[in-house]
Amino acid sequence: MENRTALEKLDEKISQILQKCEELKEENAVMRGEIVTLKAEQELKNAEIEKLMDENSMKDLEIEEIVNKIESILG
Repeated sequence: MENRTALEKLDEKISQILQKCEELKEENAVMRGEIVTLKAEQELKNAEIEKLMDENSMKDLEIEEIVNKIESILG
């Protein structure tokens, strides 16, 4: 077996830690990019939902007007 000094073992561990740190930084950058994309998509969807809710409200008003006209004709 290879006899390694404490300094060599420490150097290896530090190298492993630095490598893991770089991997985590890269993963973090990817996740931040995904978050930005998801937030943008969410804003678009929220805007679309708002628009559809407004359209729905307008349709409800139109239906009420039609019902009122029908009631006034019938009665």
